[in-house]
Amino acid sequence: MKDGQPVVLVTGANGFVGRHVAPALIREGWVVRRAVRKSSGAEGEIVIGSIGPSTNWQPALVDVDAVVHLAARVHHQNEEHAFELYRDINIQGTLHFAYSAKQAGVGQFIFASTVLVHGRSNDGRPPFSESDILMPRGLYGESKAAAEAGLKALAQTGGMQITVIRPPLIYGSGAKGNFALLAKVVKLGLPLPLAAIDNHRAFLSVENLASFISWRLSIAGRNFDIFLVADQEQVSTPEFIARLAKAAGVRSRLFPMPISALRVLLKVSGKEDAYDSLVGSLELDVSKAASSGWRPLVSLDQGLHRALSAADSSD
Repeated sequence: MKDGQPVVLVTGANGFVGRHVAPALIREGWVVRRAVRKSSGAEGEIVIGSIGPSTNWQPALVDVDAVVHLAARVHHQNEEHAFELYRDINIQGTLHFAYSAKQAGVGQFIFASTVLVHGRSNDGRPPFSESDILMPRGLYGESKAAAEAGLKALAQTGGMQITVIRPPLIYGSGAKGNFALLAKVVKLGLPLPLAAIDNHRAFLSVENLASFISWRLSIAGRNFDIFLVADQEQVSTPEFIARLAKAAGVRSRLFPMPISALRVLLKVSGKEDAYDSLVGSLELDVSKAASSGWRPLVSLDQGLHRALSAADSSD
């Protein structure tokens, strides 16, 4: 507590998700302390350097009531020493941070994991649920699954409530990666050979993720809990693109291509890893989050409109 207000330490606060989560928590009455690698001069920052198994968290954790751990090594698995970096940051760094938080008397620890701990697709299977046996894909998914296991073991010793959130693709203003690329292509009116895809995929507006984190911090729960969180609608890839185009005020230009030909096209263009995320289904059973009392803040259409409107205003 600080001057009677609860204090939350947010890692990754200057990243895409953190720039939405921090203001949402401030609106709910939290004092937000931002853990950063390098100072930008913004209010509430505390420099902790790189996250790893030897990071000194003690100064950052003074008077902290809760932690939201968003920072992670993401999607760089082909770089040199990738295995060691994912291990040091996502696994050992997370567990060292959580242990330090518990030692400092922090009451709640929220960990942003990923749906990739389940795999890249649930084609031919029921929607993924929190109780599934994990089948992580890639160094990123594997590192998050290992961190989850370590956090579960730590939670069993009591003293700190730990919540794991497994989000699918997160979109919103400031998003990078696949969503930013897709939005750019749609805005340019470029034709896409994706009309023949028949799948169902979960997506998550960053506003909805921030809302869930804020809600979760407001309630008491079990020592360890896991939640799959997504927008209420889970739609096909072509439908998502059509909704994105509508939000951008343009016409979607989709045309059909046989799935086998699309696979070949992605392979020869060096985008073979994108096949599962474009063609495969990724359905989530979000009934646990819904039964807990939380409801998404925005719909899919509202989330896409906000993402593009905010992006356009900053161009």
